Amino acid sequence: MIQFDTVSPCEYADALPREQFMDYTIKPLWQPVPRIAGTAFTVKCEAGDHLMLHAAIYRAKAGDIIVVEADDKFAVAGGNVCAIAQSRGIKGFVIDGVIRDLAETRENQFPVFARGVVPKPGAKKCISPLNQPIQCGGVTVNAGDIIVADEEGIAVIPQAQAQEAFDIALARGEKDAAMNLQQWQAQHSEKVERILTNLGYRDE
Repeated sequence: MIQFDTVSPCEYADALPREQFMDYTIKPLWQPVPRIAGTAFTVKCEAGDHLMLHAAIYRAKAGDIIVVEADDKFAVAGGNVCAIAQSRGIKGFVIDGVIRDLAETRENQFPVFARGVVPKPGAKKCISPLNQPIQCGGVTVNAGDIIVADEEGIAVIPQAQAQEAFDIALARGEKDAAMNLQQWQAQHSEKVERILTNLGYRDE
C-alpha cells in the first residue's frame, strides 16, 4: 500500500494540474492538523440537509476520507458525528460546507477540512446516492480518488494516476531534501537568471 501521506501536497503539485487542488477556503478547522491521506468516500448533501453524511459514517471503510458536497448555510456534522467517524477508523472529513461543535472535534484531534463553522444543523430529509462524482472545493472528486490534505492544501489524485503521481511527488521531495539551502539557492539563482535572460530582461 502506497503511503500517500509521506509526501506533502506541495510535492504533488509537480504531478497534478491546478484543477486537482481544492480551493484554499476549504482549510483545516484546527491546528496543528496532521497530514491525512486516504480513499475518497463521496457524499452529496442537498441544500440545508445532512442526512447522507450521517449515513456515510456507517458505510465508509476504515482508512477512507469522507468528502462532502454541501452548502454553507447549515452544519452538516457535529461533535458526535465526528467522534463516531473517528471511532470507525475514518481518517477525516473534507467538506465543501460547514460543521459545528468545533471544540469537541479539536479536543478529539479528528481532522476536518471545511469552510468554517455554523451553530445551526441541517435537516435529515433528503437522500442522494453515495460514492457518486461530486464537486468539492472546485474539484470533481470520484469515489476511490486519493485525497492528501494538510495545512498546505488538499490534493485530489485520480485513482488511475495514483502510482505515477506518487512517484513524481516522492522524487521531488527527495530531490529537495538532498540539498541544503546554499545548494538550492545556487540552482535557483541560475534558473531565475537564465529565464530572465531568455525573456530579454536587463537590470537598469
